[in-house]
Amino acid sequence: MYVARVPNRGSPPAILLRESYREGGKVKNRTLANLSRWPADKVDALSQVLKGLPPKVDLAQAFAIVRSLPHGHVAAVLGTARRLGLEELIDPAPSRNRDLAMAMLVAQVAEPGSKLTIARGLRAATATSSLGEVLGISGADEDDLYAAMDWVLARQQAIENSLAARHLANGTLVLYDVSSAAFEGHTCPLGKIGHARDGVKGRLQIVYGLLATTAGIPVAIEVFDGDTADPKTLATQISKLKDRFNLGRVCLVGDRGMLTSARIDKELRPAELDWITALRAPQIKALVEADALQLSLFDKHNLAQITHPDYPGERLVCCRNPALTQQRTRKRNDLLAATEKELDTIVAATRRARRPLRGKDKIGLRVGKVINKYKMAKHFDLEITDESFTYIRKTDQIAAEAALDGIYVLRTSLPEHTLTDDDVVLRYKGLEDVERFFRTLNSELDVRPIRHRLADRVRAHMFLRMLSYYISWHMKQALAPILFTDHNKPAAAAKRTNPVAAAQRSDAALAKAARKYSEDDYPVHSFTSLLADLRTICTNHIQPTADTPAFTMHTTPTALQQRALDLLNVTHRHGYT
Repeated sequence: MYVARVPNRGSPPAILLRESYREGGKVKNRTLANLSRWPADKVDALSQVLKGLPPKVDLAQAFAIVRSLPHGHVAAVLGTARRLGLEELIDPAPSRNRDLAMAMLVAQVAEPGSKLTIARGLRAATATSSLGEVLGISGADEDDLYAAMDWVLARQQAIENSLAARHLANGTLVLYDVSSAAFEGHTCPLGKIGHARDGVKGRLQIVYGLLATTAGIPVAIEVFDGDTADPKTLATQISKLKDRFNLGRVCLVGDRGMLTSARIDKELRPAELDWITALRAPQIKALVEADALQLSLFDKHNLAQITHPDYPGERLVCCRNPALTQQRTRKRNDLLAATEKELDTIVAATRRARRPLRGKDKIGLRVGKVINKYKMAKHFDLEITDESFTYIRKTDQIAAEAALDGIYVLRTSLPEHTLTDDDVVLRYKGLEDVERFFRTLNSELDVRPIRHRLADRVRAHMFLRMLSYYISWHMKQALAPILFTDHNKPAAAAKRTNPVAAAQRSDAALAKAARKYSEDDYPVHSFTSLLADLRTICTNHIQPTADTPAFTMHTTPTALQQRALDLLNVTHRHGYT
């Protein structure tokens, strides 16, 4: 900042407080305040301070900071959203509803919370950031946000179509998976008791399915009743890919619970879609018993291709993961040992001299609790009488199951010249990127519990969360050099000895994690802690004590904050892009 004296013809010169800044590689200036009414001694004192010289008078009383609002995180998220063209994607025409929708998207990344919390944070009197001020919606309340949700939902299909056109093409692979989210209340028709994929059991929930690119970029989301089974969500996704996105040839990648044999025969084949999925354990066991899958194939290699008449026109890519083998063997042995420990207690109870456990029903009830607790009933022969209880391991059955530990079989309709065996494995493992979406919704974007009572509001809620993730996904890619995530994926892929082996981190990422500093010596953060750091860049509303108009100044970013803004290609000032 500096004090400028601008000649004013026959009148006294205008005394202006100005600021220089760099934007787009150019140095620009802007006027912060007109100090022409200030006494000369105060102007001289301010000029001395700005030049780094000791002031002649005390300036502490010359200015009052009337309000400071956290701003840097808003600038980073909103700037990224605008750089991605998200505003035009929602609606090409500027409107208050579009601004409200953007506010909800940005808030869920920058400051996750309920709609009531977001509305309170937008109001001028209770603002928790500069978001409402920047978007010009400081007077918004929760009813305005609900209306904007309804407005966005009516545009969901058009927005998803645009995302599909941007990220999908004919011949591409599309990831699909489902999860659930706990529901608060009992009045929404979508809320049902079902399989709790998010781990929140005994609560009403919704089920939602996500279509994403192989890189994990979300393209479309759909909400279903909370008791909907995974395979039953598939038909609408096929229609979406074929009819709405106009993809004549596409390969759907889904897990074994999603792309079942029945769904492949009844839905994927008639729609002329290709697929990559996995066989269930009984199907793998049947291949082994029929000698179609010989375990000796894995003596030298962890990957082999076979065919079988039960899967006409398909390749079966058989894999053995040694690390998974050890993990499953260890887990089974631990469960067997824990089961036997509690069963031995029951045996001792039937043999004690004083008040022994008697009665076939009573003994059976206690045994049932144990074997149901550890799910190990299939591995034991039990003998219960009115006066005794004995058990023995089924060693042959345990050995047969152990022989299949770490073995999984992928099935695909794609010919080898289209996708090699190695790539089939890697593409199936790409489902981890969809699972990362589910984890992020729960841990960073506060998707649950859902408190909306209307079905369409729940759908809008989930759609907005998907768009928020779209922003955060791109932010994390750009910020990777100063995050704990791996910023050198090609080097990490080169370290992987084969596709079955566990993913490796690049040497640069390992060094970054060990030092806690990036290659260029910036402190390394998680995404959420970096946003918290950016919050300390504030919009400061300053009022001179004299009769001078108020002006606004932003906190000067630290070196780390400026590095983050540069990586995102945004500015903390009003321009953003």
